[in-house]
Amino acid sequence: MAKVNSISQTLYPLVMEIQPECAPCLMKRMLFQAKLANNGTEFKALSATLRTFADEFGKGKNSAVVATDVHRTSYAAMGVKDPYLALKMRSDEVAAEHTDAAEGFVNNSKDRFRAAVLMSVVGNVMDFGSGIAIDHPDDFRKEFKKLVDQGIGSDDTDRMLEMLRKTKNVIYVFDNCGESQFDKILIKEIQSMGIRVVGVVRGEPILNDVTMDDAERIGLTKILDRTLTTSQFAIGMDLEKISDELKEEISGAGLMIAKGMANYESLSDQDTGVPVVHILRSKCTPVARSLGVDTGINVVRLIEH
Repeated sequence: MAKVNSISQTLYPLVMEIQPECAPCLMKRMLFQAKLANNGTEFKALSATLRTFADEFGKGKNSAVVATDVHRTSYAAMGVKDPYLALKMRSDEVAAEHTDAAEGFVNNSKDRFRAAVLMSVVGNVMDFGSGIAIDHPDDFRKEFKKLVDQGIGSDDTDRMLEMLRKTKNVIYVFDNCGESQFDKILIKEIQSMGIRVVGVVRGEPILNDVTMDDAERIGLTKILDRTLTTSQFAIGMDLEKISDELKEEISGAGLMIAKGMANYESLSDQDTGVPVVHILRSKCTPVARSLGVDTGINVVRLIEH
């Protein structure tokens, strides 16, 4: 399993500001989800989201905040609560086909923890509609072994493990459906260390991200010690809008594990009050540039606020 030490975060910008490259990526996703809605609202949805994006786009703005506003406009124009539902369910099914192989990989590894972290990151490729990952959940079958063989290209796993050994409470912020099937493996590994894991899912359906309904459907809530939501419709999470319960859990945690690019983008300019480990694939140029890595890299990055 490849391992390359990560480059010091201090050399690179932490705040994930929106970039010119975000425009075509975001608009491609808007068209993709309008087609998913399949109710004849493509022109209405694209027209509305283009206006919102034009109003919001500007140097210095957080990319996740802008994307959230654009998606809110898109969903309202489409009149559909969860356009990705069928894709989410299929993602979970396809990922489940690979969990035995993933667990076997961990069990046969000389470094169980790093292997479990790698399993959690490979599912992050289940990201549809913008052309930066795969086009359909079924495409994951041909990518799984490649992603595993690639290993972790920018790796703070040792530092993450050090943090875990110092705490009894962890916040685990989920990203995509399908990916969450592999998150189970890492969560169980963390719990085997005597650590309580509180999972955080999206407050409302957005993209193919895990909601409470999704977590219950795949048995994720049965594994976690507690499951809370972000209490909001958002790309990632706005810490000012979360519940008092979640605020209390974060304040009592020694580490936050945040999966995927959306959580990295949204948390990049917020002070969580606790160290954050971002586990993701650098699927787009702006995120890769912010992290100081190439695109298409499996990344484990510890940020100590």
